Amino acid sequence: MVGRGGGVEADSFWFKYTLSATAATVAETVTYPLDLTKTRLQIQGEKGLSGTAAVPYRGMIRTATGIVHEEGPLQLWQGVTPALYRHIVYTGSRMTVYEVIREKVLGKNPDGTIAVWKAVVGGICAGAIGQLIASPTDLVKVQMQMDGVRRLRGKKPRFENTAHAFRKIVHHGGIRGLWSGVVPNVQRAALVNMGDMATYDTVKHQLLLHTNLTDNYVTHTMSSACSGVVAAVLGTPADVVKTRIMNQKRKHGKGVVYKSSLDCLMKTVNQEGFWALYKGFLPIWARMAPWSLTFWLTYEQVRKMTGASSF
Repeated sequence: MVGRGGGVEADSFWFKYTLSATAATVAETVTYPLDLTKTRLQIQGEKGLSGTAAVPYRGMIRTATGIVHEEGPLQLWQGVTPALYRHIVYTGSRMTVYEVIREKVLGKNPDGTIAVWKAVVGGICAGAIGQLIASPTDLVKVQMQMDGVRRLRGKKPRFENTAHAFRKIVHHGGIRGLWSGVVPNVQRAALVNMGDMATYDTVKHQLLLHTNLTDNYVTHTMSSACSGVVAAVLGTPADVVKTRIMNQKRKHGKGVVYKSSLDCLMKTVNQEGFWALYKGFLPIWARMAPWSLTFWLTYEQVRKMTGASSF
């Protein structure tokens, strides 16, 4: 199929990659303050980091308003640059890989639907592959998000900008240091992506098959609402572990507080209780809901406008 722009194959791998990266950029920019709030909440009460345990517990709203009052409103977007880099790489990869698996490897049913197990497998594989590639940008994003806390304590920020963050991480931990926390990061992405894409794909095509709804914004909205809830429930514990491992200090390339994702999981539960694994759930869900809605509506509409087939 040829896109309306003339000469571009609208169903090609790279064309779909560009469309998904564009939609992700829009969604990430709009909802980023909730991601920052979530990260701050997940670090609160953490043992083993100097001064961290002294930070008072706050809910989602108090944390967000506290950032505005104590650091300034623009600081709600601190770390947004690597976050955008991440989604250009991650979302572009996961979306295109999922479609390749769905269309070329596992295949759809004759009626156009996809078996749930196929959607689950495709979502897990696509999320893991995409995050494995994009993990360094996620590491930089998390560490830059926490620099605001250092400023409040009178400490010098670790990084001047995104490029400086990459250079400093490589200097202290080598190239491998850029993939610090990659295991819980990939685990989280696999779970979130499974919940997001498998749920959206399944719900959308079941609605089209069993109701009078057509392939429009109503169907897309309902499907994205379901996918956001499932993704948040599945991904929050892994997200807490990932955030803590990425934010910890490192010595000789090894974490000072946690040896592995399992060690972080056990210490978090033992020291703070099971529900500590769901710290930041509300802002995660509150962010995933509008993020998912913004992304899927934008993505489906852009695909339609450029002549690509519906997702």
